[in-house]
Amino acid sequence: MDRPFRVGISGSYGGLNLGDEAILEGILGQLRASVSAEVTVFSRNPEDTRKRHQVERAVPVREMSREQVRPEIARLDLFILGGGGILFDAEAGIYLREVMLAHDENVPVFVYAVSAGPLERSGSKTAVKEALDRAAVVTVRERRSQRLLESLGVDRDIQVTADPALLLEPRESAADALAAEGIERRGKWLIGVSVREPGVAAPDLDPDRYHALLANAVDYLVERFDADLIFVPMESRILDLQHSHAVVSKMANPNRARVLKGTYSAGEMLAFVRHFDFAVGMRLHFLIFAALQHVPFVALPYGGKVDGFLEDLDMPTPRVQQINAGQLIAHLDRSLDTRSDLVQRIETRLPALIERARVTNRLAVQLLRTEPGVRRNSLP
Repeated sequence: MDRPFRVGISGSYGGLNLGDEAILEGILGQLRASVSAEVTVFSRNPEDTRKRHQVERAVPVREMSREQVRPEIARLDLFILGGGGILFDAEAGIYLREVMLAHDENVPVFVYAVSAGPLERSGSKTAVKEALDRAAVVTVRERRSQRLLESLGVDRDIQVTADPALLLEPRESAADALAAEGIERRGKWLIGVSVREPGVAAPDLDPDRYHALLANAVDYLVERFDADLIFVPMESRILDLQHSHAVVSKMANPNRARVLKGTYSAGEMLAFVRHFDFAVGMRLHFLIFAALQHVPFVALPYGGKVDGFLEDLDMPTPRVQQINAGQLIAHLDRSLDTRSDLVQRIETRLPALIERARVTNRLAVQLLRTEPGVRRNSLP
C-alpha cells in the first residue's frame, strides 16, 4: 500500500499573525479533505504550529542552516510555497531559500496563492524570477501580482486563484465571546476596527498621520451613529496592540473604544467578527473575515494585496496614505448609509472568490497525483 504523500508547506507561519494562520488552516483543510498526506510545516514556532494545526511535523526553519534544512526538503513529494504576501523586497530571499533547495533536490514546487510586491530591488526581482521559472505551478491571489510577475519575465503560466483563508470555517469559542471580553453593547452600533504597524510590508505608512486620521474618523462614528468600537489585533505580537492603543489615545471619546485582550484562533476570530454591525480595517484578513460574515466594511488599504481584494469585490478605495480626515469621514458616512448595498455586493462577488480559492487545492492535488508519483514510491 502506498504511503501518504509527504507535503511541505513554507510561509509566514508560527502563531504571529491570525491572517497567516488562517491561510495555513485553509490550505490544510482542503489538502486533508482531498488526499492522504503527512504534512511538514516550515515554521517560525514549530510548537505553536503543531498545537494549532495538528500537523504531523513542524521544523524551526529560521533557526536552521541551509544544509540542516536540505534533508527535510529532500524527503518531500511536493513543496508548497505560500500563501500570503511573502514575495516582497525585504523578505523574498528568506522564503526563496527553501524553494531553491527544493529545485536542487528535484522536489516539485507549487507556489500557492501568493502576493508579490513591492519588488523594486534588482536582486529581489532576479531571485523571484529564477525561483518561479523552475516551479511546477505558480498561482497568485490577485491580478496585480500576476501582472507584476509577468513584468519580471517569469517564464511560467501564472494563474490567478484566491486567498485560502476564504475557505475558513468559523469556530465558536466555549464561552460567549462578548461576555468573555467584558463587552456590553451600549450604543446603537458595534463597529470592529483593525489597524497595523508600518513594518517591512508597509514601509511608506506614517503611523502618526494615520493614527490621527483614524481617531478622527472613529470619533465621528461614535458621535454620529452612537457606535461602540472594538479594536481587533490580528498580530499577536505587541505592535498591533500598541497601534490600537495609540489610536484610542488620540480619540475624543476613548471611553467608547475597547481593544480585544483574549487569545483567539483564526476560526474563533472569524466567529467573533459576526458580532459587528460594521467594520473599518487595514489588515487584509480582518476584511476577509468581515466579508465571510457578510459584515459591511470600509477598508483602509495600505498596499497592493488589500487593493487586489477590494478590486475582486468591486469596492475600490483610495489608500490610507492618500486621503485626509474629511474624505475618510465622507466615505464612512456614505458607506454606512448604503450598507445594505455593500452587503449585496459582498454576497454577489464572494462566491466566485471562494470557488477560485478551491481551484488552488485542485491544482496542487493534480500535481501530487501525477508528476511526483515515482518519488512517492521510491523514497524511504
